Amino acid sequence: MDLYYHIRSPPCQPVVFLARHMGLELNHKVTNVYDPKDVEVLKKVNPQHTIPTLVDNGHVVWESYAILIYMAEKYALDDSLYPENPTERSVVHQRLFFDSGMFQMTTLQALLQHMTNKPISEEHIAKVKRGVETVEMYLTDSPYVAGQKLTIADFSIFVSFCSLDMMKYDLTAYPNVARWFAKMGTHIPELKPTREVIRKELKALLDSLNK
Repeated sequence: MDLYYHIRSPPCQPVVFLARHMGLELNHKVTNVYDPKDVEVLKKVNPQHTIPTLVDNGHVVWESYAILIYMAEKYALDDSLYPENPTERSVVHQRLFFDSGMFQMTTLQALLQHMTNKPISEEHIAKVKRGVETVEMYLTDSPYVAGQKLTIADFSIFVSFCSLDMMKYDLTAYPNVARWFAKMGTHIPELKPTREVIRKELKALLDSLNK
């Protein structure tokens, strides 16, 4: 499988992390969406030229959450990552839509403001806090965000919390989140060095854009 991606991109990271967790071999095609040459190459497989884009034996899937679902449905050994039961699956969907609809972008924008030494508005801080409180509530009686088992929703929401962790967001008041965040690190091989690469790549991008 070919994965057009860049590790500094938050939508790409859950795909990479899930693939590692599942032991899937990916042909990583590093793609810089700020480079016209890379964009032209990407357009040939994805007319929207967005990353991540997965190509599996000629079948093309883009949008991070769609790729997570595809990988789990096709390659997981069982249905624990993406339950077949409609009730359980609906909870996974709700968590994914929460992340895609609000949380991922909210946390990323806060991180970018932090890394460029720009003030984060009180309104935005409040929005981040509401998101964190929501996940704390998800984890009240469950070890994972969608219930008793690790699912694809954990990988997407984990990346959003990685953004907050990079800006040293204090999780002291959220013990469920802190426990879960630490636990997620045990599910993803080579996480620590990868996160350091992400930090360096993101900083380099921001520096180049702000010249």
